[in-house]
Amino acid sequence: MRKMTVISGNCVIEKLETTLETVEFLVQKSNEYNFDLIYKSSFKKDNRSSMDHYIGPDLDESAFIFKQIKDKYGVKILTDFHHLYELEHDIINYIDIIQIPAYLCMQSELVLAMAKTGKIINIKKGQFLHPQDIDKVVKKVEEVGNQDIIITERGTCFGYRDLVVDPRTFYIMKKFGYPVIFDVGHSVRKYGVPSADLIYGGAKEYVNTLACAAIATNIDGIFVEVHPDPPSALCDAATQLSFEEFSELIQNINPIWYALND
Repeated sequence: MRKMTVISGNCVIEKLETTLETVEFLVQKSNEYNFDLIYKSSFKKDNRSSMDHYIGPDLDESAFIFKQIKDKYGVKILTDFHHLYELEHDIINYIDIIQIPAYLCMQSELVLAMAKTGKIINIKKGQFLHPQDIDKVVKKVEEVGNQDIIITERGTCFGYRDLVVDPRTFYIMKKFGYPVIFDVGHSVRKYGVPSADLIYGGAKEYVNTLACAAIATNIDGIFVEVHPDPPSALCDAATQLSFEEFSELIQNINPIWYALND
């Protein structure tokens, strides 16, 4: 039986202690619930709406933290890159999966450079794209001989500061022949509202419902950020799950996964 893929971790690297606490929790849960864990954390949030918001540590510190994760836990690591020069830093040596940010998924030079690394490429579908159009990004990656691809849905713009998740998207993108993941956490963010606003920055109460519905469409897994203390998180505080909330989510979606994949 195939395992569900769960991409999870802190939204952005904060400090080593927070990172290791999160990884250890996720490794325990992956063993308990038998899912394939991919640890995700950004080393830079370059699409912040204000320079007052936390962006992340520098490349050297981020590389050090990712190395600690690899050395201690051996998990697969996913992170997003925003600039060509970042791909030339030693940080790339600790990354298994390169994520193309949703806002940058149409940047051809960046996509091609990522694909040429030979690493697995996670394409985040832009909020502004029809799901059929993500095939154009897939073909750019394939063009350089890289067919290790994941496609991640994170919702589509629906008026101002809101996203809607259309289940037809999963059906369309599965036809491209690559694993499809649902980024449920970012689909409930309220963009333009500071993520530290725990009331208006996101609608975390819908995470369980949306995740269950997505798993029922026979996709390959979910993407959700988790933090030891979400209200104190330096990014996406309104939508990162606590450890307890993450455990509840996995308990809710596991029966649906096993019903489809047993």
